[in-house]
Amino acid sequence: MLRGRSLSVTSLGGLPRWEAGLPVENLLLFEVSWEVTNKVGGIYTVIQTKAKTTADEWGDNYFLIGPYFEHNMKTQVEQCEPVNDAVRRAMDTMNKHGCQVRFGRWLIEGSPYVVLFDIGFSAWNLDKWKGDLWEACNVGIPYHDQEANDMLIFGSLTAWFLKEVTDHADGRHVIVHFHEWQAGIGLILSRARKLPIATVFTTHATLLGRYLCAANIDFYNQLDKFNIDKEAGERQIYHRYCMERASVHCAHVFTTVSEITAIEAEHMLKRKPDVVTPNGLNVKKFSAVHEFQNLHAMYKARIQEFVRGHFYGHLDFDLEKTLFLFIAGRYEFSNKGADIFLESLSRLNFLLRMHKSDVTVVVFFIMPAKTNNFNVETLKGQAVRKQLWDTAHSVKEKFGKKLYDALLRGEIPDMNNILDRDDLTVMKRAIFSTQRQSLPPVTTHNMIDDSTDPILSTIRRIGLFNSRTDRVKLILHPEFLSSTSPLLPMDYEEFVRGCHLGVFPSYYEPWGYTPAECTVMGIPSVTTNLSGFGCFMQEHVADPTAYGIYIVDRRFCSPDDSCNQLTQFLYGFCKQSRRQRIIQRNRTERLSDLLDWRYLGRYHQHARLLTLSRAFPEKFHMEPTSPPTTEGFKYPRPSSVPPSPSGSQASSPQSSDAEDDNEDERYDEEEEAERDRLNIKSPFSLSHIPRGKKKQHGEYKN
Repeated sequence: MLRGRSLSVTSLGGLPRWEAGLPVENLLLFEVSWEVTNKVGGIYTVIQTKAKTTADEWGDNYFLIGPYFEHNMKTQVEQCEPVNDAVRRAMDTMNKHGCQVRFGRWLIEGSPYVVLFDIGFSAWNLDKWKGDLWEACNVGIPYHDQEANDMLIFGSLTAWFLKEVTDHADGRHVIVHFHEWQAGIGLILSRARKLPIATVFTTHATLLGRYLCAANIDFYNQLDKFNIDKEAGERQIYHRYCMERASVHCAHVFTTVSEITAIEAEHMLKRKPDVVTPNGLNVKKFSAVHEFQNLHAMYKARIQEFVRGHFYGHLDFDLEKTLFLFIAGRYEFSNKGADIFLESLSRLNFLLRMHKSDVTVVVFFIMPAKTNNFNVETLKGQAVRKQLWDTAHSVKEKFGKKLYDALLRGEIPDMNNILDRDDLTVMKRAIFSTQRQSLPPVTTHNMIDDSTDPILSTIRRIGLFNSRTDRVKLILHPEFLSSTSPLLPMDYEEFVRGCHLGVFPSYYEPWGYTPAECTVMGIPSVTTNLSGFGCFMQEHVADPTAYGIYIVDRRFCSPDDSCNQLTQFLYGFCKQSRRQRIIQRNRTERLSDLLDWRYLGRYHQHARLLTLSRAFPEKFHMEPTSPPTTEGFKYPRPSSVPPSPSGSQASSPQSSDAEDDNEDERYDEEEEAERDRLNIKSPFSLSHIPRGKKKQHGEYKN
């Protein structure tokens, strides 16, 4: 714990750390989420990556609250006894009254303390807690909605725990940060019971917004026209919507993760967010500057091995001139942009064939769906590849021994006799085994709903079946990647590093961790101006395309125009020379500083300061101020060539050696990198909060 130390503006590892003038030892910070130690979606990544920065800041006064699941507890948590007296006494009281509360350290970077509630063990109290919720906000939960019932138990246990903590806090002020509607009931009940806590509520995506976008509605242009109650009722989520909206209005401070979600929340939830808190990552820098380029080459070679097996018998394209593209995430066909991506791939295939390009594009769809395990043809491909490798290796050993013996005798071996008839027979059999009558499969698994699957149905419509004439090849991998897979034994991070471009043309993406993860690994990506990440990059980077961030306009363009724009981005990327791609990856990796929690944590700190001043105005006062500014916190357009791939290439798909030589004169990487480093600065700081002056109603300009 950081004893006896006030928070102030200091420096962390040469990087500015934005902190506030508050004594940490007099505060307790709790974060509540259904995804603490329980991976469901993107909130798990938010909390997991932010934990180290927050734990460094708050020490033993930082706790995470989540649900208890035995399998997660065994693999992710080291059980221990709480050091904090208020937390220990709260747990003891609840355990004596028929609950099961577990405590330990989450085995992630930062090792934060976690408090976990056993939901099933407390289910006997469900009816009573439904009555408490009804009395608090007149929201009822249908008996058949199992998820909402679980959230009610979780929220009721959270409110109970917070009451016990505040009863024994010994003068310490408590800040509680709730994530999403799943944790919202704890916030509603805490405020209804007038607990002395300062509350922050973050919505990472509105419930109704996700449902409406999945229904292919022109969501963003119709935001002010929806009958919210009617839409929620028709989708049978009205009670969940009411819980979400009540949480938003009960919180002292309401935040969202992006400007685009802030606009959505103002219309859907009827409250304008006080602070936008962009999501970051715990960025690690390699000691060797270009180590990420070496990793790209290493993992690309492993993907090439898989492709050799998958396309055996049809491997008539040059793998050194093959680009690997991918899309990954939840299987939300329209929301994640898989529909527009497939259509643009059809158009890209036409352009590459029309211009007789020798570039081949292999596209992976990493989106989990219901399957009956791997299909036989895919497994056979990897077996054939391994058999060919073993055959080549054995012939090579035999050839090497004969060559070695001949050289020892001082002879130049007769190449016509060095391979005997048995060797030729073995090689002919190997070649015969690579013959296949069918096309390489477009999916690696047997799909349960093959005939109605949206991706496969679209592939049938556009006719991309991995034929020899196609320059764009498709592979649907309907399962998350794993290093233990017999097919593609790679972790997700390894796979991303081996690819050339991540494509995420989402229609509904409140933040967008997939392109952010690509960025910190030095892999260019495609995003949209309807994603929080895309809007963030537009704000901070003068020419995002030059830095490998391609932003498709899906807000002010028709779907067809957006599809054409995406096609041009992909075609321009295919036309880049190898050197241009290396330059672009260097620039992409430098953007990782923008996404580091050591910078973006300032927004969360601002929210905490604001909630303290609103919850305890007699003790904490904050002068009217705007959120952290980003003035000067921007990457300029690179002065070197190529400023952007589309504007720097010749009309032919390949660049000549002369062009590459010319680029050497115009591009000084060290000079450009130093200029970028100077643009990463911390222009924002908060003054210390004077005490004793009460804030008047209406003074908040946030």
